[in-house]
Amino acid sequence: MDISFELYKVFYYVATTLNFSEASRQLYISQSAVSQAVKALENKLGHPLFLRNTKKVTLTPEGEALLRYVEPAVNLLYNAERQISHAQPSEAPLRLGASDTICRYFLLPYFKRFHKEFPNIPIKVTNSTSGGCVSLLHNNKVDFIVTNAPNPHLTNKDMCCTIQEFQDVFVAGKKFFNLQEQTLSLKQLAQYPILMLDKTSTTSEFLHQFFIKNGVSLTPEAELSSNDLLLDFARIGLGITVVPDYVLKSQKKDFYPLKLKENLPKRRLVLAYNPKLLSSPAAKNFLEYLHCDKLMV
Repeated sequence: MDISFELYKVFYYVATTLNFSEASRQLYISQSAVSQAVKALENKLGHPLFLRNTKKVTLTPEGEALLRYVEPAVNLLYNAERQISHAQPSEAPLRLGASDTICRYFLLPYFKRFHKEFPNIPIKVTNSTSGGCVSLLHNNKVDFIVTNAPNPHLTNKDMCCTIQEFQDVFVAGKKFFNLQEQTLSLKQLAQYPILMLDKTSTTSEFLHQFFIKNGVSLTPEAELSSNDLLLDFARIGLGITVVPDYVLKSQKKDFYPLKLKENLPKRRLVLAYNPKLLSSPAAKNFLEYLHCDKLMV
């Protein structure tokens, strides 16, 4: 059967995003062209591949079966292109996805070390949300990602390595609220203006679920896009915010941690990568720093 690879490519992007609009954005073609390509492939194969309604797109059983074959084929082709495009594979760039917080407060020393030891290897970092990073990984835009866990966007196809545990900490500016000597319940804490990351973040989802589990409704005073903005707002007394403990280490002169009666569960920083993808030598070198190099086989 003579079917163009481009049709399978379009199918792959729609199947992995389950969103025709997002697939068209990633492919740099119109949504109409995406729909036409999917329809053409369905006609050639003689089976519907997607179920569409106004709320969501899902794969049919035939679509799921096809994806199991198309996904590794597309990933292998993309990886082969990337490897061959570099004259010397040892100089292939390090491609990593992470949030701005993880980059700035956790990964920066590792980038410095890597650049010192391998000055000829470019470091290509793509900043995104936790969900966005998983999408980058699934679409072979990065070799691996470092993200918070639990992360509902990760699947059982993604191999993960725990780098370290961390604790979320509620903090206030040192000149404000005068809570240094008090131990607050979650109900008491919720009476103060709380500054949090926006609702789409895994951190916000984690915290809301924890408060609900303890019978407390959490209504943030403000929802912002980055931990740095949260700290800036808390520094001038606009509210109390929550950040990972590895962020607080460099901010202790301006903030004090709050004591809570209910202990927040610990979370993890994890490295995730698709085991079907080949890894560049640069990625293997970097993973040694994070003690995750044994994953790369």
